[in-house]
Amino acid sequence: MLTRDEAWTLLCEWTPSEKLRTHARSVELVMRDLAAKLEADVEQFGLAGMLHDADYDQWPEEHPQRIVAWLRERGEEALAHAISAHYTQWGVSYDSLLDKALLASDEITGFVTACALVRPTRTEGLEPRSVKKKLKDKTFAAGVDRFEVAEGLRMLIEAVGGTEDEHLARIIAVVHEHRAELGLLPPE
Repeated sequence: MLTRDEAWTLLCEWTPSEKLRTHARSVELVMRDLAAKLEADVEQFGLAGMLHDADYDQWPEEHPQRIVAWLRERGEEALAHAISAHYTQWGVSYDSLLDKALLASDEITGFVTACALVRPTRTEGLEPRSVKKKLKDKTFAAGVDRFEVAEGLRMLIEAVGGTEDEHLARIIAVVHEHRAELGLLPPE
């Protein structure tokens, strides 16, 4: 089985962008938290979060085929499938909780980070209603696909229950807990 250290080494080799590595780490943390709460495989969920965009920096036109092939060569089919499905427009089926969790964690984690970065207190006091309000503003973090956010949350809620606000609160809490590592401390 692929180890976290092996995955991190690959991510650093393939992803020169510190910003994209930080995004990978934040999605890893959110996925690990969700897996722990659902009593799922924390390592597998974390690896999916970490590696989902590993090939994007160097080979954006081939994304995610490079990382999917690399994982399949190592017998990591569940990870490969989840990563191949982390964008609904690719037409890959959502067969497992891992598949749905990655879709429900990727775009929204990046969006929560964007919301925090425009606040003087960053993640301190950030609430789901603020994130939802920003989601309605199509000019804010315009690169975040609102359909992907909505579809991911819908699939996750369908699979495990809860509400949008509960899932957003959990993501905000994870990002807040790791705010120093993720570069989200308030400016001094």
